[in-house]
This record gives sequence, structure tokens and C-alpha cells, in this order.
Amino acid sequence: MIRVLLADDHHLVRAGMKSLLEKSLDIRVVAEASDGLEAVTQFKALRPDVVILDISMPNMDGLEAAKYILSIDQSAAILILTMYPEKQYAVRAIRAGALGYITKSASTSELHAAVRNVAVKKRFLLEEGVDALSAGLSSGKAGAGPVDSLSDRELQVLRLIARGRKVKEISQELDVRTKTVETYRSRILRKLGLRNNAELCRFAFENALLDG
Repeated sequence: MIRVLLADDHHLVRAGMKSLLEKSLDIRVVAEASDGLEAVTQFKALRPDVVILDISMPNMDGLEAAKYILSIDQSAAILILTMYPEKQYAVRAIRAGALGYITKSASTSELHAAVRNVAVKKRFLLEEGVDALSAGLSSGKAGAGPVDSLSDRELQVLRLIARGRKVKEISQELDVRTKTVETYRSRILRKLGLRNNAELCRFAFENALLDG
């Protein structure tokens, strides 16, 4: 039996994913989490065989949670889940230490295959993403687009700003000083060649970053 910890901040998505996962007799969801911090806590308590993490979650996103979990147990088997198939997310997921990356549009059979492969420490990628991922990893960069110049934390801050969060709210959510958030914001604007939050929000929307 493959014991799974499922983390996604949307209850209905978790319920649907759990139902799909448990259509397979060898997979059971033993715990759920609504954010990255809760996922880390559940992992410490249960040590599941596979951890499925949505990229976009409050308090601690999926990529950061993956790194934290792997710092606790470097043999942890992590599968990253996202809405979007953009190469930049796949590369960041693998670099964060995840063994697999799958989109929410994947079929039930693909989802089951991903969990089974990751459970035995085999990498799993949907076929259409393999070539792009290989190119991104071998180049030493997350790709050629402007988003790829951002660090994982900068990308996280960008998403939060684009969702309308204030600096103080972001600092509380990420547990950093407000000055640190302002520094991230300045770096993001500089790297992307943007002037203000309005342009940043438009950039996030046009690059499908709000629900990654």
C-alpha cells in the first residue's frame, strides 16, 4: 500500500484528487494539508511514502515545502502538482528535489503512474514535458524567459503581490521583515523591467503565474 500525503489549499480539489487516487487499490491518502507548513507538520508525524504538493499554497508554497521536507528526510518522495504545464515550473520542481511533476489536467492513469513511480524513487514526467525539462536542466537555467531570472522566493512574492496582498500581509505569511519584502519587490521589478505593482499584476496574469 502506498501511503500518500496530499497538500492543496482548495478543499474541493483535495477531495477530487483523493477520490481519483483511491480508485487504485494500492494507493491510500493517509493525510491532507491545506498549506505548505501543514504539509511539513504532517510529514514529520506520518512519514508517508509519497508527498503530493500543489505549487501554489499559502504560508509556504509547494516548492519551499519540498525543500523543507527534504531537509528533514532526503529520501522523501515528492510529486509536485500544478495547474499549468509551463517548463519553468517543471524545472523548478525537479531542482527543488521533487521526483515527479504532473499537471491537474493529467488523466487518472497518469496520476496513478506518477505516484507509483515516485514511491519507488523513479522520476516521473508527462511525456510532453520531458524534452523541455531536459533542455532546461542541461542549460543550467530554468529557461530563457524573464520569469526564469527570478528565484523561487521572488516568484512566490510576485504571486502574492499580484493577488493583491499588502507588504505587511506578505511579511507575516512568509515570516520575514517588511523591509525584506520590499527588497524582493524591488528586485522583481528590476529583473522584469517593470515600474509598479500594476505592471507586475499584468505580467503575472499574462504569464499564467497566479494559479501555478
